[in-house]
Amino acid sequence: MRVRAIALKRRPNGLPETEDFDVCEVDAPPPEAGEIQVRNVCMSVDPYMRGRMYDRKSYVPPFQIGEVLSGGSIGEVLASAHPDFKEGDFVSSSYGWREGFPAPATQVERLGKIQAPPSAYLGALGMPGMTAYVGLLEIGALQDGESVFVSGAAGAVGSVAGQIAKIRGCSVIGSAGTDDKARLLTEELGFDYGFNYKEGSIVQHLRQAAPKGLDVYFDNVGSDHLQAALMCMRPNGRIPLCGAISTYNDAAPRPGPNNLSMAIGLGLTLRGFIVSNFMHRYANFRSDMEKWVNNGQIKTKETILGGIESAPDAFIGLFTGVNVGKMIVSL
Repeated sequence: MRVRAIALKRRPNGLPETEDFDVCEVDAPPPEAGEIQVRNVCMSVDPYMRGRMYDRKSYVPPFQIGEVLSGGSIGEVLASAHPDFKEGDFVSSSYGWREGFPAPATQVERLGKIQAPPSAYLGALGMPGMTAYVGLLEIGALQDGESVFVSGAAGAVGSVAGQIAKIRGCSVIGSAGTDDKARLLTEELGFDYGFNYKEGSIVQHLRQAAPKGLDVYFDNVGSDHLQAALMCMRPNGRIPLCGAISTYNDAAPRPGPNNLSMAIGLGLTLRGFIVSNFMHRYANFRSDMEKWVNNGQIKTKETILGGIESAPDAFIGLFTGVNVGKMIVSL
């Protein structure tokens, strides 16, 4: 059987373009002993993938020209040659960017009885949700009732981080790139204050929303957001460094915040993290998040594009503000 997939045609220079990707066909043969054959039903595109398109060393190897890309996907088992899997099982894997695949059963996770739509396991119940969970509760050491600022708050990670903070009784501020997204934060997701960072001063917004300062800043953006947050932190505040999406397409490094010295006198903790280093928290995350999603404490937001051919546009849309919540490609 042949299936369609997306390969990297050339390395992007700045903001990716559709011409950087190639729709191709690859073999998806029946499973051999110990394998399963899977039809993907949806796949994820994520900002971190942009870093893998550079030919440089990072915490994950770079994508290679001509190779099919990889990323999170949820699929349904079509055929199984492994006793632990049967036809119709839903599985999570890193075999995204393709319509289907055979793989050793050891390389996928069987989801068991799923508690939400399959796409939710790429968002709130998947890697973005766990990133928010670990970043806020472990790296951010969040305490009940604190003051929290989340940048990129209408995105896949930020929208969940803010809602977790609300569950913990915190006062939550979020930034987003449009007025509509800022309203969504307060009107649908329960944030106490949402603002369009393109309108007015970020520092002024933060001082208006949190006159006594911030205990935790969950950083998805970097750059001007990090500089502004440093101006507004309370003593012993914590800054989980989750992402810096404002810089991912820069051809050359931009100047960093010029006020990092404030972290010294305030005793701030700034700590970067990679969610895959915290898999020992997965069982706790899965239990808590399924409960929160099912009882409505966490509302999942998705932007869905259809068809494998739309995957490049979905990915590019992450950097142009197209998505609200998790960007999903249905297959």
